[in-house]
Amino acid sequence: MERFARAFWLDSPGQGAIRAVRLAEPSEDDVVVRSLCSGVSRGTESLVFRGEVPRSQYSAMRAPFQEGEFPGPVKYGYLSVGVVEEGPAHLLNRTVFCLHPHQSRYVVPASSVTPVPDSVPAGRAVLAGAVETAVNALWDVPPLVGDRIAVIGAGMIGGSVAALVSRYPGVRVQLVDANPDRASLAAALGVDFALPEDALGDCDLAVHASATEAGLSRSLELLAPEGTVLELSWYGDRRINLPLGEAFHSGRLVLRGSQVGRVAESRRSRRSYADRLALSLDLLSDPVFDALITGECAFAELPSVLSRIAAGELPGLCHRVMYEPS
Repeated sequence: MERFARAFWLDSPGQGAIRAVRLAEPSEDDVVVRSLCSGVSRGTESLVFRGEVPRSQYSAMRAPFQEGEFPGPVKYGYLSVGVVEEGPAHLLNRTVFCLHPHQSRYVVPASSVTPVPDSVPAGRAVLAGAVETAVNALWDVPPLVGDRIAVIGAGMIGGSVAALVSRYPGVRVQLVDANPDRASLAAALGVDFALPEDALGDCDLAVHASATEAGLSRSLELLAPEGTVLELSWYGDRRINLPLGEAFHSGRLVLRGSQVGRVAESRRSRRSYADRLALSLDLLSDPVFDALITGECAFAELPSVLSRIAAGELPGLCHRVMYEPS
């Protein structure tokens, strides 16, 4: 029996559509997942939508169940939550998270889905990828008790980092963004807020997630001597200029990259990708993360919504995509 579903495809930069796709027949080691919702990873998916993935990164940027190739046609995405309709007994009827593109139903190996804890609503679980990025970053450069920390860029990733580091004892955490409206997000997350020009300096750690040259430069300026900037932004094919001739050398500053594609070296021998994702879903039991979801649309609207997001016409944080029951 042939099975079909609907999937979002980027046909070419700036042009997306929802198309019918034929599903593979599941084996005994597979699950059939019916999508409940998915999340738009605003920064990365905007770059993909605009065709700004550098050719040198085509392989590194592949999503786990991506089909097609950059710049298109390509089926891309990695924040999907659904219900297992067929599969092993321990997963049947469970709500699960999967690193799958936007699609109404899909067949994947059972090992590729992670059960969502009962304490986490399906609609919040779409944030698992953002929280997983934050967890990996804090494994790369673990804050210490009492650290002074700035998080520059109050988006999905910066907000996730701020929510986690605020739990460390004695820390001073400030969420920094050029948009004064993001003060309400900081308040919801329980951290202080500042515009870039008002941010407190003398920081032990600055986590940069604004994906702007100005934000990265300001991150360096906020450091105390021998402090670290942890860079979480991805710039696609843009080149960034930095003031490395100022206090960078005399202050013995560190600029460190972090990327979720590999488990942080400090945990790689003891934690797997599955461990990291399961931890991230557990952390989402805290309803404070609901502040990171600021928009929602039906799956049928996704082509036009992604176009508006990529063009900067639809601001916000995580945009959630809802699927009709079928």
